[in-house]
Amino acid sequence: MAQSVVQAPTPEVLQGFAAGQLANRLQRSIRLWLWVDRLYGTAPNWSMDLPNPFRYPDVRDRLFSPRHPKDDHTAADAVSQQCGDRQCLCQQTAHRLLFAPQWGLSEPRWRDEIQFHTGLSQRDLDHILNSCPFATVHRSLRDDLKQLAELGWLKTLGWGKFKCLSPAKLPQRSANTSVESNLLTSQQIRQLLPILESVAFVQPNLELVIQTLWEHLASEGSQQSSDDPHVFIHLDYILPPDSQDRVDTYQEQLEQLWRLPSSGVIQFNYSLSQSKTVSIVTYPVCLHYVRRAKYLSAYGCDPHGIINWHNYRLDRIESDRLTILPWGDPQIPSFLKQLRRNGELPQADVVRRELDRAWGFNFYLPRSLLLMRFPRSFAQRYVDNTLRHPTFEAIAYSDLIPFISEAIADSKQQQEILQLLRDRSPDDAYYRGWIREGDINVLMRLRDWRPNGEVILPLDLRRKMTQEAQQELRHYQRT
Repeated sequence: MAQSVVQAPTPEVLQGFAAGQLANRLQRSIRLWLWVDRLYGTAPNWSMDLPNPFRYPDVRDRLFSPRHPKDDHTAADAVSQQCGDRQCLCQQTAHRLLFAPQWGLSEPRWRDEIQFHTGLSQRDLDHILNSCPFATVHRSLRDDLKQLAELGWLKTLGWGKFKCLSPAKLPQRSANTSVESNLLTSQQIRQLLPILESVAFVQPNLELVIQTLWEHLASEGSQQSSDDPHVFIHLDYILPPDSQDRVDTYQEQLEQLWRLPSSGVIQFNYSLSQSKTVSIVTYPVCLHYVRRAKYLSAYGCDPHGIINWHNYRLDRIESDRLTILPWGDPQIPSFLKQLRRNGELPQADVVRRELDRAWGFNFYLPRSLLLMRFPRSFAQRYVDNTLRHPTFEAIAYSDLIPFISEAIADSKQQQEILQLLRDRSPDDAYYRGWIREGDINVLMRLRDWRPNGEVILPLDLRRKMTQEAQQELRHYQRT
């Protein structure tokens, strides 16, 4: 390999390592790019004399100085401090790696293009550039090698073994992409990319589309547009970079598992609180992005040992990787094996159907009837003509008495609710629907509607909202 196949770390090149999520994975993309430079860069490079196949320790000892901690349990924030060697890669900032003289990058132009396509603020970008991409745990670096294999830069042989590829087999920029010139102009693509990248972490299939668009721009030699973007999407995603890498690994494992005809059962350690972690064995069904985090809906023994559905927040999984259990494994509960033999393993359409039956993400909780009252002016501005849930709809005041009489069987509850309604104005707006009892997402929405939204049903929830409002009032009455 006498000739380098590694390109300068332009935004387009880094995008190729980000799988469509440059805003979330910029630091990891820088790491992956440098891995490729060390493996296949200007001779002599590592691919020329690495063991074949090689394992992570073979490249770890080349990557870092002898003083760098090798313990897998060293925390990320302690790596640099324990190493102490200023020449070690763990001490090198992203800025120093990217703008080394041999790459010939214009920093102002690079910054402009990165900010244009990621939406990162100047402050956030400075933070990334001043951080050290390789001051991280060995688990993340091992996952880097797996990601390089996914991207075609290495061949994985299983059991932690990898093999370098010949130049002819390395990924090449496509000279002929599937984006027709009469379909989108370069300016339209540049306007579309930041929006797609904002949502790509939710739908991985968008990564292929984004990659193709970037390749098209590169093949066209497109220059940075002078127009500033005018459309922004703000999606809260609360995870720090190390946790994002780990969650991405879980998602990749699950998607690979779902592509198998027999699918499978997984095991992982799950944090219920700061002091309690439980081992979970469950059958994974589908993923969701809800209120700033990713969740796995799965069927099995839930964290309390009950056979049921459960939504697991991915960043609360503590295992380095999900363990895929073969169907013959004795850890798999007998009821799951029986469901498999009967061809009755849960499917994603069950989740979708239950989500449609009642408002609330925790679709396995019991349903309760919801009745809300709003001042008419508030409802017109913030409730009417909005889609909260298919079951959440307006009901006329004149229909409330027959509705309550039919929906509530308990006569005492009936009288209590009917008396409440007699004391309310017929000119107000009333809404009914079905909710999942105790679902935090519904509760957060009802809290957002205070003080204009009054919960009439269910009565338990009405009492809870009353207590919260009284407690909130006491906070403001303190002097």
